[in-house]
Amino acid sequence: MCFQESAILVGVELPSHSRRTSLEYNLDELERLAHSAGAVVLKRFTQQLKWVSPATLIGEGKVQEICAAVRQMKPDLVIFDEELSPAQQRNLEAAFQVRVIDRSQLILDIFAQRARSKEGKLQVELAQLEYLLPRLTRRWTHLSRLGGGIGTRGPGETQLEVDRRRVRERIGTLKRRLMTVERTRSLQRRERAEVPYATIALVGYTNSGKSTLMNALTRAGVSVEDKLFATLDPTIRCLRLPNGDRAMIADTVGFINKIPHSLVEAFKSTLEEVRSADLLLHVVDASNPQYDDQIQVVEEVLRDIGAWERAQILVYNKIDAISAPPFQRSPEHGSREICLISALTGQGIDDLLVSIGKLLNQGKEQVEFCLSSAQGRFLSILRQRGRIIEERFEDGSIHVRALVTPKLAGQMRKWLCSTYPIS
Repeated sequence: MCFQESAILVGVELPSHSRRTSLEYNLDELERLAHSAGAVVLKRFTQQLKWVSPATLIGEGKVQEICAAVRQMKPDLVIFDEELSPAQQRNLEAAFQVRVIDRSQLILDIFAQRARSKEGKLQVELAQLEYLLPRLTRRWTHLSRLGGGIGTRGPGETQLEVDRRRVRERIGTLKRRLMTVERTRSLQRRERAEVPYATIALVGYTNSGKSTLMNALTRAGVSVEDKLFATLDPTIRCLRLPNGDRAMIADTVGFINKIPHSLVEAFKSTLEEVRSADLLLHVVDASNPQYDDQIQVVEEVLRDIGAWERAQILVYNKIDAISAPPFQRSPEHGSREICLISALTGQGIDDLLVSIGKLLNQGKEQVEFCLSSAQGRFLSILRQRGRIIEERFEDGSIHVRALVTPKLAGQMRKWLCSTYPIS
């Protein structure tokens, strides 16, 4: 039986908070994050702050209250919902006499547990080291506090500088390795672009049901758990649409409120799958009372990575778990297509596939070619990757009219010209 850590949660409402989500909701999400990391929550504390303490974030009275709870319950760690500065983390650990981490460090730990691919592990390690670097001073406080006198000068700072240098060297190594991985990913994307299938990316708040939808659409066999960030590494599969078209669909990492900036930076090569997609399926957990706030969080990340202008379908998932459908249209939603589905039961999946086909058709163009009997392979390509509208045989030639993507239309013209150059 594996050891399960116990934790106390601390949530604060800062003066700068926009009140987009309530303090209790943020703590509920933090508790789910703690459960995903393998911890059991013993108690929760909250505080509304008029000003922030530079030393401990929370007020002195709340620090004493939590100290009493720590002595009584003996938790393994205290988790703060807000990001702590290195000094605040150090001071709070000294007061509580247990480990203190913040929301960012908790998310990084979950990512470290979930990463399976080589790229995912490199990305998580890079984000963890960049988070750790400014906090290294607290690792060596037992040396930096040595008193004056012969034999007591220097070793703390010497060891600290050695440690910092090693971390910086490791960060440099990881960045170089990730650049190599990113080049490989870019080559793979270019190769997929040569195969002129449309690309679709599943995006959404964590635990909104993206992996369940991926399995429902493609039978991909992606692992599905009722946990935050159950899926980390991207999965790409082929999707057959009702109109006969094919598309490549990618399941990507979920987003979350207050996502660490270092994670967004480290996962840029993975998020490139989102930015280069022809269509985004924004999956929303319709059963969550805060689904509108979650939509805003995802949209902010899409804007940050430059993917907001992509064509989108807003997919309200888990409608089998609610009594009434969510409000379907608002000014924030704009003119985006909206679909109501249940990825678990299959309800609405057929309508979603039809909507995907319609949106992908909007960017297609109609082409006409006259092919000789020796050019049968081009007809096969049109049948496989496009949609034949008309096909007739005249005087030993094949006259074909088809609906294809602009990429395939350009490739067909280039292939036919190179086969029979125009004089």
